[in-house]
Order: sequence, then C-alpha cells, then structure tokens
Amino acid sequence: QVQLVESGGGLVQAGGSLRLSCAASGRLLSIAAMRWYRQAPGKQRELVVQSIRGGTTLYDDSVKGRFTISRDNAKNTVYLQMNSLKPEDTAVYYCNIYDDSYGAEYWGKGTLVTVSS
Repeated sequence: QVQLVESGGGLVQAGGSLRLSCAASGRLLSIAAMRWYRQAPGKQRELVVQSIRGGTTLYDDSVKGRFTISRDNAKNTVYLQMNSLKPEDTAVYYCNIYDDSYGAEYWGKGTLVTVSS
C-alpha cells in the first residue's frame, strides 16, 4: 500500500519561499503523473501543476514562473518549490500521484501554507 505524506507548509510573508515535500512510502512501480493541488478556504480544490511521464509539465497560470515541481527518485519524493509567494497562494496543498502499473491514484492528507501580507 502506497502512502503519501506532505510536509514543508507553514506561515510565510508575501514574497517569501517554501518548499513542499511529498514522501511516498511503499513501492511505486510506474509513475505516470505527479500533481500538486491546493484548496483555499471556502473554495474548490484546484490543480496547481502536473508533471506527466514523457516530460510534459503544466502549471496553472497563477503560479507559472513562481512554482517548480521536481522529483528525487532515490528518495521517492516529489517537491514543490514555491517562490514569490502571495497571500492568494494561501491554501492546503495536496500531493497526488498516479501509478499506471497499479491503475491507482494516491493522495496525501495535505499541508497548510499561509502567506501573510
């Protein structure tokens, strides 16, 4: 059974940076897609970035140029580097991985990012 655990959230001032981590326990055989979502208070969950096997990475326009998704295979960890943070980036951030070997999608429980103005 694969579990995802996010970390790295916290309180930061506008203009600051955070790096979120998503550590996967268990064995991932064939990652087809890695995604970060976020959900702000009172709003629906939205896709922030997705990285698809083959090299395609798509960012939401609101974070383009400020956020970067990356992966460390040796550590079985996905990262989200967030720079130039804005108060509107305040949300719970969720990691999502789709393993097409299992045909399974995995979610973490989220980590809270709060950006003060």
